[in-house]
Amino acid sequence: MTQPPCGFRELGHSGVTVPPLGLGCAPLGNLYRAVPEEQARAVVHTALAAGAGYFDTAPHYGLGLSEERLGRALHGRDRDGYTLATKVGRRLRPLAPGEEAAGEGFVDTPARARVRDFSRDGIHATLEASLERLGVDRVDIVHLHDVEHHLREVYDTGFPALAELRAQGVVRAIGFGMNHSDVLARLVADLDVDVVLCAGRWTLLDRSALADLLPVCARRGTSVVVGGVYNSGLLADPSPGARYDYAPAPPALLHRARQLAAVCAEFGVPLKAAALRFPFGHPAVAAAVVGAATPGEMAENARLFTQEIPDALWHTLVARGLLDPDLPLPRTDGPDTPGARP
Repeated sequence: MTQPPCGFRELGHSGVTVPPLGLGCAPLGNLYRAVPEEQARAVVHTALAAGAGYFDTAPHYGLGLSEERLGRALHGRDRDGYTLATKVGRRLRPLAPGEEAAGEGFVDTPARARVRDFSRDGIHATLEASLERLGVDRVDIVHLHDVEHHLREVYDTGFPALAELRAQGVVRAIGFGMNHSDVLARLVADLDVDVVLCAGRWTLLDRSALADLLPVCARRGTSVVVGGVYNSGLLADPSPGARYDYAPAPPALLHRARQLAAVCAEFGVPLKAAALRFPFGHPAVAAAVVGAATPGEMAENARLFTQEIPDALWHTLVARGLLDPDLPLPRTDGPDTPGARP
């Protein structure tokens, strides 16, 4: 049996530790559909109760709504009792008269606009505004967010500004978050990065990070947090209309996801449980952050995360051509947990 991941893991050599399962907070910003305030609060409290007190948010998520709701839900909690990550690179400003908010997938958002800003002052101002929305005096992790088209600005000002904040002790761990594993690999190779958040590129359906990002992270001692383990929903429910990478899933990928689900069913394992477990086969992976719009979704993710999975399931997926034979699979050797750092 592949044992469930457990225990805290350090991100790089930053001293920041995280549980292996965290909450991705984009749904708290009304991603695709409105989430009532009390429901958002209950999602956060369910995560804390499940031991998933690692929260990943961003100004981009609901134009600050995710940060505001997360801050309200955490109000009064021991600040040392959870780990908090947010992002910079998109500064928020009030809407001009007559201007409409660009939702970018988020609905019922505050009257704000996003501005790309990788300047030193912009990075500082963005983080300060996030702290205010979150109602805290510090966050543990700050990522530069979706920088694939802004690399010159990242090298010139964005990353130096974050590195300065880390050197001053304002933040403890810094890195990048995006769904382009090749760009992440370049940044990790060039810069002193503690952690990267890679969305959708190290999953049962898309293993492209193994060719570029994961080897350089292992070599450099940079931790990987995996987002998008369900590839926007296809690996959660491979039915017609399911999303893949934020768009309707192509028929070929829908068919492949159903094949994966069929093999999992042979072993009595939900596809979602296998999708949650798979990334931990690589030793660079420290954690996965998974979104939830309801307390039930959060509770289900926590329950599936602890499910034991027969080793034979992974080997059957390989034998049937659904996983490549040279992939690192979740380990069963010894008492240590998959992906844990010594």
